[in-house]
Amino acid sequence: MQADNPTLADRLATAIADGILNGTLTPGLRLDEIGLARQHGVSRTPVREALRQLMQSGLIDMRPRKGAVVSKATPVQIESLFVAMAEMEATCARLAAMSMTPIERRRLQARHDAMTALAAAGDPDAYSDANVALHSAIYAGAHNAPIAEFALGLRRRVGPFRRAQFQVEGRLRRSNQEHDAVVRAILSGDAAGAHAAMLHHVSLVEDAFETFAATNAA
Repeated sequence: MQADNPTLADRLATAIADGILNGTLTPGLRLDEIGLARQHGVSRTPVREALRQLMQSGLIDMRPRKGAVVSKATPVQIESLFVAMAEMEATCARLAAMSMTPIERRRLQARHDAMTALAAAGDPDAYSDANVALHSAIYAGAHNAPIAEFALGLRRRVGPFRRAQFQVEGRLRRSNQEHDAVVRAILSGDAAGAHAAMLHHVSLVEDAFETFAATNAA
């Protein structure tokens, strides 16, 4: 799936979002397309796509005569995104528990086992990339294309905030434990349990991001 092979625009969006969320790129700063293209050694096309993704997340504004300007997503905007994401992912987990094929279940277990090793190694970047792939496998395992596409779209909007939460101390281990409950429910065909475990997981993701944001605002 696309999430296993992030595009150049996806990688640019991640780099810019990291700068915004850690305070390197401050609110009100103008993001020049040409300058970003030169900085990253790319054409302006992936830069435009990256900025479009970040606008959907509320991290930048597009202003007349100024172009892209660093913004700051409000707590209400972020909460709304996480609520929508939790509902979509919980639905995907429920459907995956009912619909995943045996080979999809084995692959999901393998992804989870690999993430356990990454959590133990304390590698937030690699864990974050693997996390996208794990959740994407659950979307695909739902075997409902419209729902999977909608979940992926929401994922791109929430992505910068989900990635940032892995900077919180101890979060990799806790995230992996939460995944364990989701994966076990899916593999056992427990649709209701998978739904509940995923709702709980995404609520804790939001809590972890709030901790990250409070720490970086201090």
